[in-house]
Amino acid sequence: MKKVVVGLSGGVDSSVAAATLHHQGYEVIGLTLWLMKGKGQCCSEGMVDAAFICEQLGISHHIVDSRDVFQAYIIDYLVSGYESGITPLPCSQCNKAVKFGPMLDYSKQKLGCDGIATGHYARIRYDENTQRYQLLRAIDRNKDQSYFLYDLSQDVLGGTLFPLGEYTKEETRRIATEFGLKTAEKPESQDLCLIEAHGSMKTFLDQYIQQKEGDIVDMEGKILGKHQGIHHYTIGQRKGLGVAAAEPLYVVKLDPIMNQVIVGKRDSGGRSDCTVGRMNWVSILEPVTPIRVQVQVRYRSSAVAVNVIPLGDNRLQLLFDDPQFGITPGQAAVLYDGEVLLGGGIIEK
Repeated sequence: MKKVVVGLSGGVDSSVAAATLHHQGYEVIGLTLWLMKGKGQCCSEGMVDAAFICEQLGISHHIVDSRDVFQAYIIDYLVSGYESGITPLPCSQCNKAVKFGPMLDYSKQKLGCDGIATGHYARIRYDENTQRYQLLRAIDRNKDQSYFLYDLSQDVLGGTLFPLGEYTKEETRRIATEFGLKTAEKPESQDLCLIEAHGSMKTFLDQYIQQKEGDIVDMEGKILGKHQGIHHYTIGQRKGLGVAAAEPLYVVKLDPIMNQVIVGKRDSGGRSDCTVGRMNWVSILEPVTPIRVQVQVRYRSSAVAVNVIPLGDNRLQLLFDDPQFGITPGQAAVLYDGEVLLGGGIIEK
């Protein structure tokens, strides 16, 4: 792979990915996806910074209008999910449907490139024994983004480079400074691009979902307060409930039929098992017998030991050693064997 398209968001990570490959002798082309209007990192300000980085490196810069795809696969996906009482995970969906696959197709068909690269913190290696591409955690565990990449196909992994997988964030900043990149000191984005563009997830959702007042109730059904829409809440949430109690309460369930937010003590929100659908097996083939691995059920949660029971049809049951708090339908359950990402899917219940 010598001619590569680098996805540029306008941030320091993608800038260093492009600069590093360019320095290594790759023929690099910059590409930015126009996802939506607004001030999100991936959009207006990001496009300007991405164009400036390309100018610094002396490479061409392409902008692809992906707004319709983003609307269909991300915005509509989020809205329908929140309306039904689940908390969708947009980033993995975006990586699969909006970014990696379409970028790889565009790079090969329109630009005659061999593959793509991004500034994600993850690693890829090819296993000669299984003849599969494996997805691995990044060296910098604090920045590891493999969790959001579980839904990528073998074809995509085979055509993708992650230049930052072996770097720490501090090393990335240092390299950016050494290259004199404009983005070297650019603050890191802490939120989803949707939140950056709209100010908050609540503001974004209120544009699409009509507020509907309902009850906040405890585990026994006692009314503790009112809410303006279950889409403003997620399982495991503690802050912003708007109810007074002698001890901390957490959202343990959302009931879209009764339009209720159910709250309880932390120990009432523990789950010993869950079912997962839409599994994408990455580094291994779909198992036909139970396996014991580790699972991560949120991006910032730790991986815990779990028994995996295959149910067929890309579905499985997870049996936890200890009850897990905040198991949330719509979020991803991603399986690991040490540093190797085995596969992942969407929590159903």
